[in-house]
Amino acid sequence: MNTLTPYTVLLERRSALRWLAAATASAALLFGLLHAPQANAGDAKDKAKKVAKDLQSELDASTTSAKNWARDINGVRNVQVLITGNGSDAEMTDLRSKIKAAGGSVHVRFPGLMMVTATVPASYVATLAARSDVQSVSPNRATQRTASTLEAITGVLTSNVRTSSTKTSYSGLDGTGIGIAVLDSGVMKAHEAFLDGSGTVRVKRNVNMLNTTLANWTPGVDATASLMPGSSGLTSYEATLANDSNLTQDGYGHGTHVAAVAAGRAKYYSAGTPDTTGIAPNASVYDVKVLNDYGVGTVSDAIEAVQWAIYHAKELNIRVLNLSLAASSTESWQTDPLCAAVRSASAAGITVVVAAGNFGQSMLGQEVYGAISSPGNDPSVITVGSVNTKDTLARGDDVVNNFSSRGPTRSAFTDLAGVRQIDNLLKPDLVAPGNKIVAAAATQAATGTLSWNFLASAYNSLLVVPVGITQVYRETQMVLSGTSIAAPAVSGAVALMLQANPGLTPPLVKAILQYTAQPLAGYNLLEQGAGYLNVDGAVALAKSIKTDLTSKIAINGYSAGQVMNAKSLPTPASTVNGTSFNWSRIAFVGGNHLVSGDALFTKFQPIWDPRISWANGVVRQRNAVYWSGTGITANTYAKNFTDVALTNQTLLTSGVVSANALAGTSSMLGHTGVFMPTPMLSSWLIGGSGATLGTGIVLSAGLVLSEGLVLSEGLVLSEGLVLSEGLVLSEGLVLSEGLILSEGVTLGER
Repeated sequence: MNTLTPYTVLLERRSALRWLAAATASAALLFGLLHAPQANAGDAKDKAKKVAKDLQSELDASTTSAKNWARDINGVRNVQVLITGNGSDAEMTDLRSKIKAAGGSVHVRFPGLMMVTATVPASYVATLAARSDVQSVSPNRATQRTASTLEAITGVLTSNVRTSSTKTSYSGLDGTGIGIAVLDSGVMKAHEAFLDGSGTVRVKRNVNMLNTTLANWTPGVDATASLMPGSSGLTSYEATLANDSNLTQDGYGHGTHVAAVAAGRAKYYSAGTPDTTGIAPNASVYDVKVLNDYGVGTVSDAIEAVQWAIYHAKELNIRVLNLSLAASSTESWQTDPLCAAVRSASAAGITVVVAAGNFGQSMLGQEVYGAISSPGNDPSVITVGSVNTKDTLARGDDVVNNFSSRGPTRSAFTDLAGVRQIDNLLKPDLVAPGNKIVAAAATQAATGTLSWNFLASAYNSLLVVPVGITQVYRETQMVLSGTSIAAPAVSGAVALMLQANPGLTPPLVKAILQYTAQPLAGYNLLEQGAGYLNVDGAVALAKSIKTDLTSKIAINGYSAGQVMNAKSLPTPASTVNGTSFNWSRIAFVGGNHLVSGDALFTKFQPIWDPRISWANGVVRQRNAVYWSGTGITANTYAKNFTDVALTNQTLLTSGVVSANALAGTSSMLGHTGVFMPTPMLSSWLIGGSGATLGTGIVLSAGLVLSEGLVLSEGLVLSEGLVLSEGLVLSEGLVLSEGLILSEGVTLGER
């Protein structure tokens, strides 16, 4: 038995020079803007791909619609469009002159984004799309909404979740009582996005893991201290971390935006402004700062932050952990320290949500597989990819962002024979909106002249988008994109699920989110996981489960196969914004197993115990050991964890449907196995295909015979990620659709 100390505090840190070097490198990286060459559009199919679906529908219509971006002028149909270029001329000089010559007008130029807003005759759009220096043509859609894009697009505005929502009021589930810990660059608690309906601040704590003493390389020093509840050491440590009254709580700006996506409330009530309501607008927020004002931190800082959240989880009801960041790693999930930390959080009952990263496309525009980094490569976490909503509330035109990282995981370990064994876990788990999302922008907590965060200051014309908003203190907004923005949308959804049913465990939450997801056409299991976030379905299924799972599992009160649903399971379909779709009915278990069937939610599956980890034929159990003694609340503050290998354990019961054989051997050309389109696998399962397990899956004498989908090692995949030293944002910074500053490449969307 190994004893893992989850809350050992490392007060020694790197030298100040090392910090400065990291910060300088990060800043330099952010300013490296290069545009990768794009393929020319040589046929009608390629031209069609460049034109947004709703714009093409307008062009094909016999009469001009009432859309605000389409109008008849002197009897000629015109459309107002956003044109994204991909040539070498950032000013788009030739394109602008041709638009004028065709009778159109250029209204706004965005040189940094290589984009223009223009009005052109509808008949000229095809000519635009045929140009080799045009990447896409989209309508200049309206920003005014009666409810937020996030609420509407994810299925929050349904009878199962919130029956109504405006900028000033809503009714239904809102995350009340659920704590979300945001491990990021900080959260500006003075921002009005984080007030509740009565004006009370919902950011309950601001702690800064960067405040601890930097290492000075003095030998023979042990700066750690006992963190026993009630001790002077704990009091001193918490005082060191306190960041509640800092004038600048988020100098970088990323963390505030992330927190607002998960749990922000709208502020702008006037017509013509977007509703910026987040997914869980009354959840409690815990700001755990692990990135400095340049977006740089260390794995140690992140681990310390995870441990802080674990320590206080039961005291503060922290049920969700959001990590929109990542680290490079050469290690398997079994040994990677950041993976171990988040696995401990899961074992303690915290659902961990992680950004997949933005490495899904190479600088040459090629799709990249195998680009999931730590801790998104851990089987216990929910790894989230990014979807481009195309600025519409309809889900039918949504696509997986090209930049969103694809699986499988390529972390590895070397076995006793000296052979490198690659994890190859199925990832991401699902995808969520993560493109041009408007949310809170951090400033200093001062009423004078606005002091913007680093990102908004450095890229003000790109990030601080007016959209009818007057930027004033405590109400500032900006727009960001990326998987780091998709992850908090899922974190907010988890808060709603836990409000509806506080008995859900982290692995069960993950399975419900996958099972109820909507498969997007044209994407496989490694591109979108089980599909697109569907909050309506997730909450509906969560409500059907008994609410005593967490408490009874803790005392081993549930046996394999015991009834766990409180009422009949809901119909496995949802209607969002007037469009109905079937749930995917797919869940990933055991690292690379595909399962389905009602038995997952009507019979207790032992893998819903968050203490059990199963992947690559390895099954382990991790248990929290809590502080005890006079005056200490029992079973509340985690002291350490035990971790043991299991040798005899039922993993899945009879009645569960296996889809491993249905998916088949993995072939990229054949679109089978891990490369199978998610909608195809889903439709087969809905049709009754798949193998119903007669005896389930049982770990016998330490051996799991069936190890799920096989990935051919003949494939050329990304062999792990080499990121900056230490800890960085999982995708650098994605400012808008297709532009990743830190990666130095312009990425087009399908």
